[in-house]
Amino acid sequence: MTHRNPVTSRRSLLAAGGLALTAVTLGLSGCAQEDALAQQAKAGDNKNYVAGDGSVTEFAAGDRKSAIQVNGTLFNGTTVAPADFQGRVTVLNFWFAACAPCRVEAPVLEELHQEFKDQGVQFYGVNLRDEKATAEAFEKTFNLTYPSFDDKDGGVLLAVSGLVPPGAVPTTLVLDKQGRVASRVLGEVQKGTLKALIAAAVAE
Repeated sequence: MTHRNPVTSRRSLLAAGGLALTAVTLGLSGCAQEDALAQQAKAGDNKNYVAGDGSVTEFAAGDRKSAIQVNGTLFNGTTVAPADFQGRVTVLNFWFAACAPCRVEAPVLEELHQEFKDQGVQFYGVNLRDEKATAEAFEKTFNLTYPSFDDKDGGVLLAVSGLVPPGAVPTTLVLDKQGRVASRVLGEVQKGTLKALIAAAVAE
């Protein structure tokens, strides 16, 4: 494995098999920002839980796979198709109500949604477990104004297979304006880090 191109190394292993993903992201960090996030995740921030490893992976534009093909239905009944991801930066956050770090990061996601919506950035939650009433209660508790997919059937998760490991909740993806994955955070997001990832995608 070469250390000069960690993104390529990660992508090669992703192609070989998703089971190696967690070990790969644990072992590699591409920039000081990632190191800082990893340190915060390891520290646990005194919240008495382990919020994933906090790994950040950024994919250079030339190394990104084709646009993700998401077909799903939001809890409000709206259907979403791949065309809805074209021309706008999109943030996808995988969550469920009983996930402790999901509850911690929810206000951060809403703050960033408000900050970036005038720049055309769209946010979607992807709820993997909850019934509609449970999901809506969570959204009301944290005043979330962006919608979430009802993904109990795993359709959205399948569309990003190899990028979002099963059970790695929360996970957050930033998609570029072509619907390709530009970056990923495994574990609870830190506001400054996610803001920088979104801003980088907007600037492309």
